[in-house]
This record gives sequence, C-alpha cells and structure tokens, in this order.
Amino acid sequence: MLHSRIEGEGKPLIIIHGFLGMSDNWKSFGSLYAAEGFQVHMLDLRNHGRSFHSEDFSYSVMTSDVLEYCQGHDLKNINIIGHSMGGKVAMLLATAYPDLVEKLIIADIGPKYYAPHHQDILAGLNAVDFSTKPDRAEVEETLYPFIPDFGTRQFLMKNLYWVEPGQLAFRFNLTVFNAKIEAIGEALPEENHFDKPTLFIRGGNSKYILDSDVVHIQKHFPNFKLVTIPNVGHWLHAENPKLFFEESLSFLK
Repeated sequence: MLHSRIEGEGKPLIIIHGFLGMSDNWKSFGSLYAAEGFQVHMLDLRNHGRSFHSEDFSYSVMTSDVLEYCQGHDLKNINIIGHSMGGKVAMLLATAYPDLVEKLIIADIGPKYYAPHHQDILAGLNAVDFSTKPDRAEVEETLYPFIPDFGTRQFLMKNLYWVEPGQLAFRFNLTVFNAKIEAIGEALPEENHFDKPTLFIRGGNSKYILDSDVVHIQKHFPNFKLVTIPNVGHWLHAENPKLFFEESLSFLK
C-alpha cells in the first residue's frame, strides 16, 4: 500500500505529487483543504517518498496503486489533484474508473506525449556519490552545475534523508528512474475520456500546456475548464500558492 499523509475529515481529496516529488511537498495545502471540510490524502507514489521501491514503473502500475489505496481506505466519490506526472496518473485513474472520481484537477500537464526532458536533473542526481558520505552542503555543491536554479535544487534536496548517522541518501529510486525515464512522458491512451468536471491549471510561464493543446484536452475531457496563473512556471502551486488554492477550492466547492 502507498504511504500517505492524511489530514482532516469530510469529502475525500487525493493529492498526487509530480516526478521526484513526495507528499511532504503538499503539507501546507493539505492543512488548507482540511480546514475547508475535506479529508486530504497526500500520497507518495511508488519509488517516491516513503512508499515502496519497485522495478515496475509505468502509469498503469501507478494508477493501480492509487486504486488499491482508495479501495483499502474505502474511499468513494473522490476529488483528485495531480501535478505533472501525478496529473497523468490522476487522468488515467479518472478515465479508467470514472465512477470513483467526482472532480479532477490537473496542474500543469496535458494528456499528450512529452519527450524526455529531465536529463540535466538526472545527470546532477547521478553525480552525487554517497559513498564519500557528503553532507547536505556538499550534495548541493555537486548538483549546482547541473541544476543552477535554486528552487529546483531545494525541491530535490527535500528528498535527502539520513539512512544512519553520517550517511545521507535520496528517498526516491534513482536506479529505476534512469532505466524507465521514457515512461514519464507517455500519453494518455487515445480512447480514454472523462466526462465529469475537470479543471486544468497551467503556469503562465510554463510550456507544458500550450494553447494548441486545448483541442486535444477537450477530446479527452469535454467538461473541462482551463485557468492560467500568470508569472509562474511548472511549479505553479509553490510559486503562487494563494492563487492556486483559491482557483482549486472554488472549483471543488
């Protein structure tokens, strides 16, 4: 079963993080939604956070994990928020099991195919040699030439933990990500569609959802609305949490 953080009581709301993320990234949002009458389930997908590691890594197995989680917690008529890769998992779950899902929120990802584009990040992560027992500052120093953006580095550094005193490691399964990176970009199957209310939220500075993608989105999600948060990139919820929360809550309510 997937690891999760659960907060609040009421209508079930599942939050699914993106590639290299984890449930901890959504802690502050969890408290906000819980205060509005939701029981919030922030998941760690397989090979991420505190969930199990597995050689199997695809949208179909990640979707099965979330389905199993919902069944294990007896969750019905759920709302889902999924960011980036987590948005693709949410789309597949909603289109494959429409009776389970009431409303769907997708943050800065479309149903289309995306070519691999995490090469610099993976190169940086692979450059870290934990056998030398680096401290956090040394890990960051190694990442810097590959990942000059401070925010992205800090996001990745949240995955560091002490395996034992003096020995850091990443929580995610880097070996599997290196082998299965193509899986992250896979498109939603052409025949899949979800007719219930769906909100796509994109970053105004992000290139993940283009105006030209709208026709394709509409084919899969005919009952959709697209909102743009200005002056933010792909990590829109971190860059403008206030507006992201307002838009998402207004849709959920």
